[in-house]
Amino acid sequence: MSAGLQFRRQSRGLFARVSGLPIDLIFLRTDDIPTLCAEGAIDMGITGSDLVEEAGADIQLRMKLGVGRCRLAICVPDDSPIQSASELDGKRIATSFPEVTRRYLSTHGANAHLVSLTGSVEVMIQLGVADAIVDLVETGSTLAANRLRIFDEIGSYETVLIQNDHCRDQVTADRVVRRLEGVVIARDYSLLEYNVLRTKLPEAEAITPGFDSPTINALEDEAWCSVRVMVKRKSVIEAMEKLERLGASAIFETTLSNCRL
Repeated sequence: MSAGLQFRRQSRGLFARVSGLPIDLIFLRTDDIPTLCAEGAIDMGITGSDLVEEAGADIQLRMKLGVGRCRLAICVPDDSPIQSASELDGKRIATSFPEVTRRYLSTHGANAHLVSLTGSVEVMIQLGVADAIVDLVETGSTLAANRLRIFDEIGSYETVLIQNDHCRDQVTADRVVRRLEGVVIARDYSLLEYNVLRTKLPEAEAITPGFDSPTINALEDEAWCSVRVMVKRKSVIEAMEKLERLGASAIFETTLSNCRL
């Protein structure tokens, strides 16, 4: 993989050895990882921050990985008269996150009957099991299909790297973090290269200031120079359009797979 953590997993195998590093990988259920990490069975783990919060695990959050983003929301039928969290008192709520839900309700003075489930909860209202649900939401299309609306959001979550407080090899753990950081940061940036007249260089640098500063190289034609600069990937197209209007040429983007900043 891009972080240089290479391994080979046998079919259905639970363990794998990372090549070139003293790391053994264990493939576990994501909802078990926070607890196993907190108990010291594993030193580090990759899981969802929603599962960490649900487990109430005493772990260190080493880094957010920028993927798997979602929201945990309380949803009620479109025609539900519920307008405030306190009105959930005495109601039935189906969820895969009973602990997070219980803490949310307590802050609003509500005491509901929680129906704990491990599978899909969207249909529980239609089945008459619950008056509301607490579930992860991405696009909201599933809610619309089940004629549900978001009543309130409990929190936002994503995939994270966690570590226990008694890591057996902190040096290696830090190396893993730095390698993953390189990939996560590179995912947000592109390398933009272009030629521009030296007289236009200050204006070009204002458009693409770079992470610290751009790299400027001389061309055979002394009136021109070449610029290499890191640009936020979401801003690349707009930057290219502005540079083109400025008179820059040979503008192209290179995708980054890893970096150190």
